[in-house]
Amino acid sequence: MGEHLLTVCYLIGSVAFILGLKMLSHPAAARKGNLVAAFGMVVAIAGTIFLYRDGETGQRLHNYTWIFSGLLIGGVVGILSAKKVKMTSMPEMVSLFNGMGGACAALISLVEFNHLSKELGEGTVKVASIQPTVLIIALGLIIGSVSFAGSLIAWGKLNGKVKDYSFTGQNILNLIFLAIALCAAVYLVIDPAQHFLLYIILLLSLLYGVLFVMPIGGADMPVVISLLNSFTGVAAACGGFLYDNKVMLTGGILVGAAGTLLTILMCKAMNRSLTNVLVGSFGGSNKSGVSIETKSQGVYKEISITDAAMVMNYANKVLIVPGYGLAVAQAQHICHELEKILEEKGVEVKYAIHPVAGRMPGHMNVLLAEADVNYEKLLEMEVANDEFKTTDVVLILGANDVVNPAAKNDPTSPIFGMPILEVENAKTVIVNKRSMKPGYAGIENDLFFQPKTAMLFGDAKKVLQNLCAEIKAV
Repeated sequence: MGEHLLTVCYLIGSVAFILGLKMLSHPAAARKGNLVAAFGMVVAIAGTIFLYRDGETGQRLHNYTWIFSGLLIGGVVGILSAKKVKMTSMPEMVSLFNGMGGACAALISLVEFNHLSKELGEGTVKVASIQPTVLIIALGLIIGSVSFAGSLIAWGKLNGKVKDYSFTGQNILNLIFLAIALCAAVYLVIDPAQHFLLYIILLLSLLYGVLFVMPIGGADMPVVISLLNSFTGVAAACGGFLYDNKVMLTGGILVGAAGTLLTILMCKAMNRSLTNVLVGSFGGSNKSGVSIETKSQGVYKEISITDAAMVMNYANKVLIVPGYGLAVAQAQHICHELEKILEEKGVEVKYAIHPVAGRMPGHMNVLLAEADVNYEKLLEMEVANDEFKTTDVVLILGANDVVNPAAKNDPTSPIFGMPILEVENAKTVIVNKRSMKPGYAGIENDLFFQPKTAMLFGDAKKVLQNLCAEIKAV
């Protein structure tokens, strides 16, 4: 009876994961989808704790003190971290949590191999019978360790604690480490009695994870996070194979597939191959020794709050382009207020969203949804580019690289070929930035020096507050 109930729990968990993932595809249903998936996880965990029986011995789980201590500590840490995190810090939290998933998968491999080693030493199992299991263990250890180490480095890069680092021949060294780890894994599968190989694989995988992410530039972090997320899913699926746990296998496959598809979509949005992302170091350290910031572009012009308010007040259509500067200033709510004020004056207002704006995929969508911006007003890049031609004013709030015309016009630019928001086609472009410093990719923006562009310097929240006040007074 208990076995059948456990199967039902796993079925509920699997269905909840699939439905939750489907609901996450739309901001209006995303919160509910998250709760549905969480409910499925609770059912699966409770079923495992109270209904699971070992297939051979029939023994239930008995180490409840360790189980519930782990659940309590992890739950408290997770809740407090999620409550305290700012939207601007969400990408690094995603990366950190993803790394914990990879670490969990690696630890499962270590624990299960020690169990197998003990049985092998006692002579209760034969080498041939455990080789498929050892293969899954080795794969889970490699993928989980790479995900853990890589995610920690990505977390450090996103919060500024880790700098880009590379050296000549680093990619070759990375491949050597990975090749040795894979060869050691093959040998371990052939001869599981060679216990020391497991720890060599662990060490090499961790080193590879660190060196794999270290040279990748900041502008490529959204792609890297998606890729590492898929690694964690595959590693979790390996754990599902080890335990013959259907819900763990389903969850791992869903995460792995979703992360892989998202990685492909991000590469497509940047018009780059995954190989180019992993090797190109776009947005990383400038190896040429020439300061990009000193590139001579000409003279930019500034616009006052009063003039900007006047231009926007008498416009027929305004498109707002949100970027990381908006997130840093926590200005999404006052941005929505500006939208409502303009609409009351008969101005059509929409938002142009680039797929990789911010620090992770969907960052801007989530940020604006938090401020109750109507999802129908968020235009995807292709649609927005058609709208710019009939737009009177574009207001850019902290976006930089995703509106840089060099991606289309300058073959020597590192971002050449990346699809951008073609804001230069609008009649007037107002750019809000704190300063003229380059964006996340570390390159100058040609847009700022074009005749129809005007710079509006200052913190996005303060600038928007002033704009709202001025437009109301007009």
